[in-house]
Amino acid sequence: MASNTSKTARASVRAGQGAGGALSVLGEYKYLIPLANGRFAYVRNLTNGKTAHLKTDSDAFVEEIRILAAAGHGAKIRAELNALETANPQHGWGDTEKRLVDAGVFEG
Repeated sequence: MASNTSKTARASVRAGQGAGGALSVLGEYKYLIPLANGRFAYVRNLTNGKTAHLKTDSDAFVEEIRILAAAGHGAKIRAELNALETANPQHGWGDTEKRLVDAGVFEG
């Protein structure tokens, strides 16, 4: 892992690693790890094996999700966003999903 990655980031990713080194919960890969009440998130990119720490209202976040959606992971990411919105409606995950839809991220 890169030396400029924080100890907290490395520990968070390590704690969530399952078989094969990918983040998983009950056998399902998790693409989003929410931080700071939904203002930031770690985005696990399974296409290149990297985890990015991004602000959820940034263009970089939109582009990272666009890459994952283009690789066929869009439905799972939307399901994660819906689950995050259900679990924490005050964190604005519905608004995050709306921004992604408005940007055309999930269009096939």
